[in-house]
Amino acid sequence: MPHPAWNLDWRRHMLAGALAALTLAPLPAAAQPVPTDFTEIVKQKMPAVVAITTQQRVEEQEQAQSLPDDLPFREFFRRYYGEPSGPRQQQPRQALGSGFVISPDGYIVTNNHVVEDAAEIHVVFGERNNVPAKLVGRDPATDIAVLKVDPPPNMANVTWGDSDAAEPGSWVIAIGSPFGLGGTVTVGVVSARSRDIRSGPYDDYIQTDASINRGNSGGPLFNARGEVIGVNTAIFSPSGVNIGIGFAVPARTAQAVADQLIRTGRVERGYVGLRLQELTPAIAQALGRADDKGVLVASVEPGSPAEKAGFRTGDVVTQFDRKPVASGRDLSRTVAGMKPGTQAPAIVLRDGKTEELTVVIGQRSDEQATEPAALAGADGGKRLGLALSPIPEAARGQLGLEPGTSGVLIQRVEPNSPAAEAGLRQGDVIVSANNQAVIAPTDVAKAWTDAQGQKRPVLLRVKREDQYLFVAVEA
Repeated sequence: MPHPAWNLDWRRHMLAGALAALTLAPLPAAAQPVPTDFTEIVKQKMPAVVAITTQQRVEEQEQAQSLPDDLPFREFFRRYYGEPSGPRQQQPRQALGSGFVISPDGYIVTNNHVVEDAAEIHVVFGERNNVPAKLVGRDPATDIAVLKVDPPPNMANVTWGDSDAAEPGSWVIAIGSPFGLGGTVTVGVVSARSRDIRSGPYDDYIQTDASINRGNSGGPLFNARGEVIGVNTAIFSPSGVNIGIGFAVPARTAQAVADQLIRTGRVERGYVGLRLQELTPAIAQALGRADDKGVLVASVEPGSPAEKAGFRTGDVVTQFDRKPVASGRDLSRTVAGMKPGTQAPAIVLRDGKTEELTVVIGQRSDEQATEPAALAGADGGKRLGLALSPIPEAARGQLGLEPGTSGVLIQRVEPNSPAAEAGLRQGDVIVSANNQAVIAPTDVAKAWTDAQGQKRPVLLRVKREDQYLFVAVEA
């Protein structure tokens, strides 16, 4: 039996060794020190975050017909409420959102959906300093807009951060004006990156569990260093309030779009004219491929840069601009981010052989026709009430579209509009208008304008889920 004193010394020796090991070894990620709070960051950045109010005009329609003679208590309704008298006057509606100052010149970033269709825009600094703002430009495809104000004294501004460095689990801070309450701070972590929520062709969202509610739209998402890594844009919620799933446009995208809007008032996007299809294991096997890397070319638009470069239907694109192609969405974002006129090398697999092609990036011309305002008559006539976009390549499979099918996707239907009354729905694909194929939103806009001039309905052929149907919309 060991001597008690030796046993005590041995235990002390072992304890000292264990403490030394803990001191020398790095702490596991779960044991990293947690910030006490974010007080200093909030003090510095809160003054650069603003509330945004917009004044919109909403036209309410009511039936322009007399009360029926056999209506019970007809005389009571006529005496106290009068006969219906046709369209009412346009009523103002106020919308609330958030934004943040990005430069001492007074440029402010927010969401497109916060300011779209706004007749007036005001920015609120702090609680009382309300100043008018001018719309510099907006980009519906990424939901980013830029405003300009005359800089008030001592105006603060933020700095952009590296959104690509934001890993799942890293701290984030959201500041905004939820429900019009003014400057509100919530804290959470990055939950995931590169989320596609089917809101547009360039979805690449940061997902966070920091509380984001109505009114937070357009506000900044900061990292733990106080840099903006995202623009809070959307939430996933069955009830309309935060359940811990929010989405932000990454700073990489938002900054590039904002810079273009400030310089030119619009966004230029690259275009090559390829319709893509994801390469499933079954398709890869049918093509004799050993793996399913790359994307399949479903069709090539006639006269497009891709056709001129030599792309063919059935090619498998494995590399573009010297970067591996992981998916159709990945390739679409790469092309969209390239400057028109740039030469881009591509590698495709064709008939079991590797081909190298060079395509000159063109400029996408249908981006400006994705908003309801583009679907009014040329003389400012009645609005059709649709927000349309080109069909995102990544969504073609979910929409059940055959390869090569042309059309435009309904992103939104305005309530009480002719489109809503005709039964059109979000997610429908319009493939023809008045028996003419629809390639871009402008085709629907022209058909609607023509229908108003001729005072007759416009006939739309629509793909809805697994069937086609015709819908007549009264002009």
